[in-house]
Formats: sequence, structure tokens, C-alpha cells
Amino acid sequence: MTDTKQFDRHMLEALVCPVAQGRLEYDAEAQELISKSANLAYPIRDGIPVMLFSEARKLEE
Repeated sequence: MTDTKQFDRHMLEALVCPVAQGRLEYDAEAQELISKSANLAYPIRDGIPVMLFSEARKLEE
């Protein structure tokens, strides 16, 4: 039995990128929140966004 929690998309209304203070987009396939303004992707683990710069992945340009 797997205990995978789903990300609540309503959280997007309250969350902003901690680097650029901008809007985030949800990538369901990659389970990431994307900040196009900062060119970063924040992981979502067990349904919880990890909004730390040190955990973010730099997006390819």
C-alpha cells in the first residue's frame, strides 16, 4: 500500500517563489512548482512543496 499524497492545487493561490516573489505553475508530471521568473523548479514531496532555494532545481534555458 502506497501513501502518496496529492498536491492541493488551491495552495498555488497562497504560494509565491521565495526568490522572485512571483507566481508559480504546477507541473503535475514532474511534481514540481515552476517559477519562470526565477528559472527554478521547487520539488513537491509527499504532497508538500519544498520552497527552499537550496532544494530548487535550475531550469534549462
